Parts: sequence; structure tokens; C-alpha cells
Amino acid sequence: MAINFSLRVLSMPAMSSMPNWMKVETNANVTFDRSYIILMVTMYTIGLIMAASSSMPVAERLFNDPFHFVFRHGIYIGLSLLIAGFTLQIPMSWWHQNSGKLLLLAIALLLVVLAVGRTVNGSTRWIVLGPITIQAAEPAKLFFFCYLSAYLVRRRDEVMENIKGFAKPLIVFGVLAMLLLLQPDLGTVVVMFVTTFGLLFLAGAKLWQFIAVATVGVGALSLLAIFEPYRWRRVTSFLDPWADPFGSGYQLTQSLMAYGRGEMFGQGLGNSIQKLEYLPEAHTDFVMAVLAEEFGFIGISAILVLSSILVIKALLLGRKAINKEKYFEGFFAYGIGIWFCFQAAVNVGASAGIVPTKGLTMPLISYGGSSTIIMTIAVVVLLRIDHELRLQSLQATSSNRKSVGKSTSKPKAMSKASSKNTPEQGALDV
Repeated sequence: MAINFSLRVLSMPAMSSMPNWMKVETNANVTFDRSYIILMVTMYTIGLIMAASSSMPVAERLFNDPFHFVFRHGIYIGLSLLIAGFTLQIPMSWWHQNSGKLLLLAIALLLVVLAVGRTVNGSTRWIVLGPITIQAAEPAKLFFFCYLSAYLVRRRDEVMENIKGFAKPLIVFGVLAMLLLLQPDLGTVVVMFVTTFGLLFLAGAKLWQFIAVATVGVGALSLLAIFEPYRWRRVTSFLDPWADPFGSGYQLTQSLMAYGRGEMFGQGLGNSIQKLEYLPEAHTDFVMAVLAEEFGFIGISAILVLSSILVIKALLLGRKAINKEKYFEGFFAYGIGIWFCFQAAVNVGASAGIVPTKGLTMPLISYGGSSTIIMTIAVVVLLRIDHELRLQSLQATSSNRKSVGKSTSKPKAMSKASSKNTPEQGALDV
């Protein structure tokens, strides 16, 4: 009875005061995909629980308050939801029209962080505005993908036909990459490079262009690793972390021990040993190692399934938008899907010793204000794209019904007029 009552309430006309995107005419005509919200809230909840579990020892030592990071992460989630409510009201046409301005804003943020940013562990990545700390690379990623999506709409034929169209977005990427490497932040550069590569491929660029760019990209990354001692130590420690378990391989060996202790079902929530300040950055970059120790293979698999569902939905949404000739929305959804997929893969891979550590957060799971807010905005953009596509379908269906109604009403009018002269025909029509 309670379920039936709630369904009736959802379809009552008294809900006209709600925002348009929340209005539901019937259960078959829902104008937004609830699964995005369910996925986001589920991952938020898991992230908050893991932030509480993994950060208490270090929070107790640094701030004499074991819940310091938990409270802050809860505030970040609340702020993310508040910003999401505003972002959801922004039409995709606004993103398209202002993509160039957003790119300039991304460049400005990266310049500001180099000038007045705060340096932590040798990296200058944060802009401090009173109690607010902004990691400039996070909005830069989203804004660049927005710009690239708009560029592919304007220059898609040029991208497919000649090298100039293919090279122009790579030049813009090169400018952003240079600013990011000055921080330094190689992880974000790699994420942006892979996403750019994927979007250009989906836009129809030629195969030989990809081979050339991939060769140059791999060569450039190799040089960056060779000529920067700390990056080279990361590569060598990744290949054999046990060669120097108390030096360059310390973080990875501690992470691998956490995975090993987790086994199939884990040690239980709160029972991690590695989080007791053996594993650095346990609540941020290596939160998946603590999760593996406490919840085992089953816990890691559950997170990967949730992330995979979100990525697959983003890619399918992109294809749906492209099929409906909403090219900007389609490329933007593709970009968000590739971004989430690659960043999650690198985060888990780094903590499991599959790839070198890059300092990338786990989307919607790791502690961090800028990451949580920007990832939330990205998911809300997907929700907005889905909403606009559904509205387009509903409007098209409504228009078809009206046109069919008009076409069927004309013969009826004629039959009424003729019934005055031919009563038998009128009686037959009745």
C-alpha cells in the first residue's frame, strides 16, 4: 500500500511547483535517470565510511581530533550536492557556448597556482582562499574536455580530413600540459592525454595520426621520467618495490601488504593495520588499499562494479546523444566516461602495483574537496544530458500525437457535415 501511495503522489498535478527536470507525468515518462543519483550517493557513502576508517590515526596525531577529515569530507559532499543543484539547472547549450571562456578560466587557474599556490610535498597545486583550498588541475580537466567537445563539433570534418584539425586541440593540450608539469603534476597530464586521444579517435581521426601522437606521447613521457630523478625512482620502485622497501618502494610495499591481508573477505571495517600510519596517504590516493584490507577482494570488486556501471552509462549516453545528432553532448559524455575510467584504473592499478604511482584520486571515493566537487559536477552534466535527451523524445512523441489527432479529426468533421444530407451514412458512422 505504501508503494502504491508513493507512486500516486509522484504523479499528482500538485507537484507543479517542483523544478521542470523533476516533474514526472507518468511512471513511463520520467525525465531524468535516477540511477546516476543512486550511484553517486552510494559511492559518496562508501567514500565517507572509508575516510572515517582510514584517516582517524593521522587525524588524531595532526589535529588531536580523529574525526577531522571525516567532518571535512562530509562538508565537501554537502557542498558538492549544493553545487550540483545549481549545475543541474544549466542547459547544455550554455556549456557549448562558453567552452572557450571555460578553457581560458582553466589556463588562468593553472597560472595563478604557479604564482601564489601552496606547496605540499614538493608540488605546488593548491590555491588557498581563506578556509577554501582549490586544486586547480581538477576544474582544468573538466573545462578542457568541455572545450574539446565543442571543438570537435565545429571542426569535425577538419579533424577527419587533414592534420591541422587534428593538431589544433593537441596544441591547446600542450599549453595546459606545460603548466601542469611546472607544478609538477604528471598524473593529470596523462589523464588529459588519454582522454584527448580517445575523443579524437571517436571523432573519426585517421589511424596514422594516432600512431604518430602515441609515439610522440610515449617518448615524451619516457623523457620526463628519465630526466626527473623522483619520477625515475617511482618507475624503478614500481618495477621492484621490494628492492628498497624502506625507501623509494616504501609506499607501494605497504599498499601491497594491505592487499595481501585483505584476502577474500577482508579483516573487517576499522581493522586495518596499514592505516596506522604505515601507509602514507591512506585516506586519499591509497584509500583503495585500506578498503582492500578491510573488505577484501569482494569489497574491491564492488567498487569496481559501481565505477564500471557509471563509466558504461556515460559511454552509452554519449552514443545515444550522437545518434540523436547532439554532438556536443555526445562528445562531452564520452570524455567524462573515458576520464572516469582511466583515472579509476590508474588509482587502483597504482595501489596494487600494476602501474607507477601518479597521485590520482579514486572518483567519488577518495578524500578531497576539489576532486569530490568536480567529479560531482561531471556526473550532474551526464544527468543533464540524459534529461535533455529524454525531453527531446517526449516532445517529439507529443508532437506526433498532436499531428495524428489533427489528421484524424478532419474526416470526422466531414462525416458530420455529410450526415445532414445522408442520414443513413450518419447513422452508420455513429
